[in-house]
Amino acid sequence: GEIYVFDMGKPVRIADLADKMVRLSGMDPGTDIEIVYTGLRPGEKLYEELLSTTENTLPTHHPRILIGKVRNEDAATVLSKVDHITANTDANELVQAMKDLVPEYRSHNSVYSNFDTPPDRS
Repeated sequence: GEIYVFDMGKPVRIADLADKMVRLSGMDPGTDIEIVYTGLRPGEKLYEELLSTTENTLPTHHPRILIGKVRNEDAATVLSKVDHITANTDANELVQAMKDLVPEYRSHNSVYSNFDTPPDRS
């Protein structure tokens, strides 16, 4: 199987989206509906990374649709690692093992961010 990645265009700020939704409902932001800024919650991200820096894309016939080239992992090896993870009871060891399986994952705003490995810039 292949993974297709869509070029979604320019990012949209959540505040602009909320403002537009209120206006499209026929109301006035700040008067009829107040938009409240709560900040990031643990685990929330400021942006979504569709492919990691270790993965590449290939073009398709459509300029805004790409094929994601992802690394291939042996299923038996991954399942063996998952079995080890689920048998382990120490939270720190569990998180470290999961991050070994998915090294590009970053624990932003998490007590486990100290296990993050620096991104591969090659």
